[in-house]
Amino acid sequence: MNTRRILLGLAIALLTFGVLGCDEYGKVDQGRVIAFDKDKQTVTVIQDKAMDSQNPDYSILPPHTYKMPTDPAERGADPKAGYRMKLDVDKKVIRIFNPNNQALEDLPITIVDVQKDIAKDHPLVFDKDKNVAKKFPVVDQDNKTVTVYSGRQKMLATFSVPEEYFGFPESTWDAGDEVRVYYKTEGEAIRFMNVSKTDIFKK
Repeated sequence: MNTRRILLGLAIALLTFGVLGCDEYGKVDQGRVIAFDKDKQTVTVIQDKAMDSQNPDYSILPPHTYKMPTDPAERGADPKAGYRMKLDVDKKVIRIFNPNNQALEDLPITIVDVQKDIAKDHPLVFDKDKNVAKKFPVVDQDNKTVTVYSGRQKMLATFSVPEEYFGFPESTWDAGDEVRVYYKTEGEAIRFMNVSKTDIFKK
C-alpha cells in the first residue's frame, strides 16, 4: 500500500512538474540578419519559413527585432547584416529585402558568369597568401555588374540587375548571417547563436 502511494505521489509530482515546465519553455527563431545595431545591441531577422539551413526560405514578414543577451556566455559573434535572401541563377532571379518599402522583391538578373563547386578555400574566393577570404559582393561600376559568392551553394556568380536597383548599397547583394534566437518574451533574446560564424551554415 505504501509503495502504491509513493508511486502515485511521484506520478502526480512528475505531472505537475511537466505542466509547470511547459510554461517555462521558450521559442526559437531562425533566419537571416538584415540589421544589427551595435550601439543599441539589437538584431533584426527575417525568419526562415522552412527552418532548413540547406534549403532556407526567408519569407516571413514583418522582420523580427530582438534585444541581444547581456550575458556574453549566451551570445555568439556579432552578426553581419545583408539584404540578399536568395539567388537562383537557373531562374535568373535574386530575392532581396528592400528597406525602403520593407518588402521582399524578386528581381530579374542577367547572368554574366557562373562558376559552381567553388569551395570556401578556392583561390577565386580565398587569398591563401594572406590567409583571408576575399571580399564579396564586388560591384563593378564600369560594367554595371555584381559578383557574389554563396558558400552554401558553392557558387561564384556575376550578374547585372535592373538599372534602378544598381545604385542600391552593396549590402543589398550581400547575404546576412544566419542566426538562431531563443526567447521567452517577444523582442528579448535569451540566447543568440550566430550559425554562420560557427561554420555550420554556409551563406
